[in-house]
Amino acid sequence: MKGSRICAIVAAVLLSVAPRVYAACSNATVAGTYGFTTTGTLFLPGPAPVAAAGSITFDLNGSATGSQDRSVAGNFAHETIQGTYTINSNCTLRLIANVYDDSGALVRTAVIDGVVVANGKQIRGMFESVTLPNGASLGSVLTVDAIRVQGHAH
Repeated sequence: MKGSRICAIVAAVLLSVAPRVYAACSNATVAGTYGFTTTGTLFLPGPAPVAAAGSITFDLNGSATGSQDRSVAGNFAHETIQGTYTINSNCTLRLIANVYDDSGALVRTAVIDGVVVANGKQIRGMFESVTLPNGASLGSVLTVDAIRVQGHAH
């Protein structure tokens, strides 16, 4: 009897310190609305500081929509975002975001690679590319931090 209690206690201790195992990520992991900030630099060709704040919603079908207020080298604009995303089982994410001005004109397309952390409560990413409607690419060093504000969370 005493031996089985000791085994039970040892098992409980070992299980409590074992790393947690989480399910693989899927569209359901990221589905919801996130508030985000973007910071960094665009090269136009000279360096231009960038800051943005907004919200983006990921649906269960791989689409994303949102809006942001941004400043590039002190020039402010309201923008809308429409795009598609893919998420891998290892929780890496790719967003292809088309960004539009207030008149509805496409101003750029960004490819953003990231990782979903904290069981879908946060996304951290960086811009892989920024492409203008004429096909010109802009150099960038831009990071994104997004925190879930609404929707599904594990």
